[in-house]
Amino acid sequence: MIKYLGSKRLLIPQILEVVNGLTGVTRVGDLFSGTARVGHALKGAGYEVVANDHNTYSHMLARCYVAADARSLTEEASRWISEFNTMDPRGKGGWFTEVYCREARYFQPDNGVRIEAIRQRIADADLAPDLEAVLLVSLMEAADRVDSTTGVQMAYLKSWAARSANRLELRLPRILPGQGEAMQMDAEAAARQMDVDLIYLDPPYNQHSYLGNYHIWETLVLWDEPEVYGIARKRIDCKERKSAFNSKPGIRPAFERLLAAIDTPWLLLSFNNEGYLSPEDLGQLLSSRGEVRNFDFDHPRYVGARIGIHNLKGEKVGKVSHLRNREHLFLVGPRR
Repeated sequence: MIKYLGSKRLLIPQILEVVNGLTGVTRVGDLFSGTARVGHALKGAGYEVVANDHNTYSHMLARCYVAADARSLTEEASRWISEFNTMDPRGKGGWFTEVYCREARYFQPDNGVRIEAIRQRIADADLAPDLEAVLLVSLMEAADRVDSTTGVQMAYLKSWAARSANRLELRLPRILPGQGEAMQMDAEAAARQMDVDLIYLDPPYNQHSYLGNYHIWETLVLWDEPEVYGIARKRIDCKERKSAFNSKPGIRPAFERLLAAIDTPWLLLSFNNEGYLSPEDLGQLLSSRGEVRNFDFDHPRYVGARIGIHNLKGEKVGKVSHLRNREHLFLVGPRR
């Protein structure tokens, strides 16, 4: 799966342990699915999963890893991926290559041309939605393996990363047998529609916008040649689409509204110690829903934070405040 700020890869064993310990839970909702890593793990553990995310690239990841059924897609998806890997496009490429390989340097131009050709081939093929999702995720993940960033797309590296010189190669995503459901809605609206036994929450928790951090994936999936701005060549809607969860004064009211929209026996929330709300604030908010249990886990910060902050000249400024984060996992359920 793609490199992702706030990924719950290291927390998945604990999440599964908590959910497996609950009785009567067979259907689980994930309101902020991101890379769909948690939903994929829950589906693999035998749960029915409904994944939701407002961003289009995240919705595509959820279609691939939660909704798609490997039993009906693996063979055909593999044929397409084999075709893509043998494509040898010529020329300088078009809009995508110019913006993300020359105006900015996220990918080497040769790989940009290949990304562009494969994406256009997918667009022209008029594929079934789940097959299209699997192929787009395969392309996204292949591009992620040859990018030149620290893992987020707020900026690119001053010098090309060694991996960026590798040839773009697609692989079949680790899709699972069985069906799930993928939604693309505002979290409050999705919460009102989910008919599940447990809802898992992993909302944005500070100023970092997922759309701003992964704007290239949004453009790659939408294939819409948006207006862009700044050195990072972000989509213009990064300025326009704001989440209250990215706002220090807005996050608590947003949480209160979301909790009011959720009607499930169980609620599981993960939240980072870099978030705008303290564990005490969260405990107070969640206590209105039932009994609250809190589990804490320690893990390294993402690589960009460990490298430190640099100015536009590539000079390091300031100091790294800390190298590890604490993840809080809150389980809310019926009072005993």
